[in-house]
Amino acid sequence: MRITFQADADLGPDIGRGLRRTEPSLDFRHSADIIPDGTPAAEVLRVAAEAGRVLVTRDVRTMRVHFQEFIAERESPGVLLIPSSRSTGAAIEGLWMVWLTWAPEDFRNQVRWLP
Repeated sequence: MRITFQADADLGPDIGRGLRRTEPSLDFRHSADIIPDGTPAAEVLRVAAEAGRVLVTRDVRTMRVHFQEFIAERESPGVLLIPSSRSTGAAIEGLWMVWLTWAPEDFRNQVRWLP
């Protein structure tokens, strides 16, 4: 089974478009109409968890704290952090490599950094 991803509102649509060009079968759901900008972190985590998707976010400063609070009460498919210093191309390549080599259980209730 492959990882499925849910983008946070802080990720631009270029990452999703690039992933679809790189690997059309990779399941990467953009935040448009699902997670509007400004949605509280707890709600973002809930949306991703209920969909069974690993949340992909550039919110490296506060998401870890919100995630710890979230998993204290429920399960999560996990969170993947992408530093804002990482270029769009590097983020696409890193996500593709994660999709190819990691399994959903590698993320369960964990925060991981994009390699």
